[in-house]
Order: sequence, then C-alpha cells, then structure tokens
Amino acid sequence: MQTLLRTPLHDRHVALGARLVPFAGWEMPVQYEGVIAEHRAVRSDCGVFDVSHMGELEVEGPRAKELLQGLLSNDLERIGPGRAQYTLLTNERGGIIDDLIVYALEPTRYLLVVNASNREPAYAWLKEREIRGSEVSDRSSEYGLLAVQGPGALERLGLPPADAFTWSMGEIDGVEVMVNRTGYTGEEGCELMTMAEDAAALWDRVLARGARPCGLGARDTLRLEVCYPLHGNDITPETDAISAGLGFACALDKEFTGVEELRRTKAEGPARKLLPFVMEEQAIPRQGMAIAEGGEVTSGSLSPMLDVGIGLGYVVAEHAARGSALTIDVRGRPRRARVVSKPIYKREEPA
Repeated sequence: MQTLLRTPLHDRHVALGARLVPFAGWEMPVQYEGVIAEHRAVRSDCGVFDVSHMGELEVEGPRAKELLQGLLSNDLERIGPGRAQYTLLTNERGGIIDDLIVYALEPTRYLLVVNASNREPAYAWLKEREIRGSEVSDRSSEYGLLAVQGPGALERLGLPPADAFTWSMGEIDGVEVMVNRTGYTGEEGCELMTMAEDAAALWDRVLARGARPCGLGARDTLRLEVCYPLHGNDITPETDAISAGLGFACALDKEFTGVEELRRTKAEGPARKLLPFVMEEQAIPRQGMAIAEGGEVTSGSLSPMLDVGIGLGYVVAEHAARGSALTIDVRGRPRRARVVSKPIYKREEPA
C-alpha cells in the first residue's frame, strides 16, 4: 500500500480538525468546516488553501527558453522576468500532458508549477528532451505554496494591487515569499511560495490576518463555477487544447510538440467541444454521466453560489451553441440542462 505524502502543513490541518483524504498521492484536507461555507468565504472575503502538493520544476541555462519554446504551447517571447504565463505541455497528438504556469525568473531561468498528479510525468517528459545548455530539475520538496484567494485577500495580506500573471518577492509578517498574482478560483488574490521550512509560519500569519482555511472540496467547486478545467477530468493526454477551449494558450504560429495536429483541428473545427452547462431540473451532474445528445460530463457539482447543478462536459459540435438543450443521464434518469457562457458564476457588481 502506497504511503501518502504530506505537505509541511499537515500538522496544522490535523490541529484544525480538517477531514483528510488521499489526493494524487498526498494526504490533503478536503474540508474544515464544510465545502459550502469555505466556498462562500472565498467569494465574499478571503480563504487560504494549502497547495504545497503542486510540483515545482526549474529549467535553467542559456538555452532554457529554446527548450521550453519547443515543448510548451504558449509563446515565452510574450513574457520576461517578473511575468508568468498559463501554458500547456503537449504530446505529439496535441494531447495535454499538463496545464501549468511558467514563471520567468531570469532570462535564462524558468519555474514551472505543475499539477501534483503530473509532477513525475511532466518532469520525465522535460528531462528526456533536455538540450545542451539547458537543465531541468525537480525542486518540489524545497517549497511550500499557499493560495490566498477572495475579494478581501490583498487587503488582509497588506499587498498592493498588481497585474494578473506577474510576480515579485516580498514578505508577509517577516516570512519571505514569492508573491504570484495567480489563482484557481476566479477571485482576486495570490499564491505565496516560500521555503518549505517557513510554510507553517506563513500559514499561521495568513490565518492570523483573517483568512479562512479551505480544503480541496471548495477549491474544486470554485474553479468549476468559473470554468477552469481540471486535468484528469476535463483535460487529459487524450484531449486537445482546441476542443477544450484552450486555444488562447496555444501560439499556433510557432513550432512546438503537437502543433500540427492542433492547427489541423482548428482549421477543420473540433468534432466536440468542452462546454459549461447548468441544470434546468433538480439534479447534480457528476463526472462520467452520459449526455444524450452526444458526449459526457467531465466535471459536475452543486454550485454553492447559484444553488443549482452545474458542470463541464464534451458535447458534439452541433449542440455546442449557447442555449442549446442537453439531456444528462443522472443515475438512469434523464434531466434537462442547457449550455451557458463562461463563467457560469460571475459576481454582480453594485449599481
């Protein structure tokens, strides 16, 4: 039986009474007081997630950019030190090995934050393709990572506003951090990277500033409301970026692994598309449920903000238009749904 890994914050989760579950080889908190309460805390004020299970891969050397330009879908020429970029690591078929964020640390040094379940495959893929003048290293064990998210996050942390997908060094109450203006909830906030030995102190200081501890359950419902795909559910090595609606992260005018397949799919039009939908009958969709019009649900849940069932799923192209009617097989019972625009949930701004 596999021994589960633990983040530097494991003892803190136990002390707070978190419900711990296996996730991608790690023992992680799925919830503290409850998914709905934690979800709403992030939407209304500020929550903090332990995401130290994510992988950190470093690529450095005079040809580091050249290596990554040939393997990642987005264009690194668009960013420089102090900037970050959402991108995909693709295989020869244009399938998605991982979706990740790359940070330009220096002109010859890059940090890739990859999904926990894909750390080893992503590292192996990059390492096997090293070129002279580049070196790939797995630095995951050296860091702790906290995601502080919500409309009140920056104020509680005492941080000024900054553009999305930028980063800078700073400190939170004496703890040195890399402040990354990124996140997976659709809210303002940041992800704070620190040395592993400082992660517990950082967690304590963030909680002392009023952030609510949140688990993987709320992280999943938050990302689903804003239609951020989850690797392993909505995107996989067998799904392509165009069908998944991630063409914006693909620079099809440059050469990278699988680009010819992606160009072809874009030119011909995908046979099916990953689309958001909302249930029109009382039902909660779940991954793997069939869509009668052709397709299947890849992610589904009850929306804590809208109080209806919502989901993402692949649907044949002729049923992909906004407003199209869908029929979801919910445990043998057909239930009506409709295709909607992204995001499924959007905060109403005061008049």
